[in-house]
Amino acid sequence: QVRLVESGGGLVQAGGSLRLSCAASGRAVSRMFIGWYRQAPGKQREFVASLTSGGSSTVAYAVKDRFAISGDNAQNTVYLQMNNLKPEDTAVYYCTTGSNNWGQGTQVTVSS
Repeated sequence: QVRLVESGGGLVQAGGSLRLSCAASGRAVSRMFIGWYRQAPGKQREFVASLTSGGSSTVAYAVKDRFAISGDNAQNTVYLQMNNLKPEDTAVYYCTTGSNNWGQGTQVTVSS
């Protein structure tokens, strides 16, 4: 059973940056698909970015100029670097292996 733990969220002013971490245990991230999703209050969960076992990354069009995804095999962690944050980025951010296996989420709040 793969376990995912997100961290790195917090309160930041608009224009600031955060790096979220998705630490995995039970399997190497280099052998998994890892996706980042977010859910704002009253809205559906939406795709943000993903990294495949082959190293291919995808970032949602709406944030592709500000967000980036990367993996660290030594730390068995996938990161979501978020720059130039906007209030509309406020949400709970989750990582997933794509098989109904989700972490507990980390809250990101961007103040204007």
